[in-house]
Amino acid sequence: MGPADQPDARAPERFRHYLRLLAGCHLDPRLRGKIDPSDVVQQTLLEAHAKRDQFRGGEAGYLAWLRRMLANNLADAVRRCRAGKRDLTHERSLEAALEHSSVRLERWLVAEQAPPGEEAERHEQAVRLADALAELPEANRDALVLRYWQGWSLAQIAEHLGRTPDAAAGLLKRGLQQLRTLLQDEG
Repeated sequence: MGPADQPDARAPERFRHYLRLLAGCHLDPRLRGKIDPSDVVQQTLLEAHAKRDQFRGGEAGYLAWLRRMLANNLADAVRRCRAGKRDLTHERSLEAALEHSSVRLERWLVAEQAPPGEEAERHEQAVRLADALAELPEANRDALVLRYWQGWSLAQIAEHLGRTPDAAAGLLKRGLQQLRTLLQDEG
């Protein structure tokens, strides 16, 4: 399969924000000083480019293929940080968690219009959502991800971000408005 046969001519780069969002949510906060999710995503994109001839299937399968590579690369990075403290169940659970998070991301889409049978469209919307989230100010993005993807309460978000509950609520409100505007502008 050559580059022209890829699910999208810009693949895999067009999935950078999507993968970054998944990696950031599944990296143990205690390891963030040692592992940069962006580095793991870059490694995943390079690997996907190098192995592009091995991929067979459509865009939905391509995203699953990228998520598996991301899970493996995250597990490898964690393993290097915890040399000698390897936990094989953690590696398997990381791949499952990434898959679960992808499903949660798709469910979180604002005004999702695709019927359940249109898997490729849902995946495209998830990628658009991740791209739009990447354009938000960091505090707004963090608040939205913690609330709507991680399921945190307003009090937990406020404490985590070092803000008052009213300020955290403002971040959520402004973030949703900005996100809706970005998604509407994209069409």
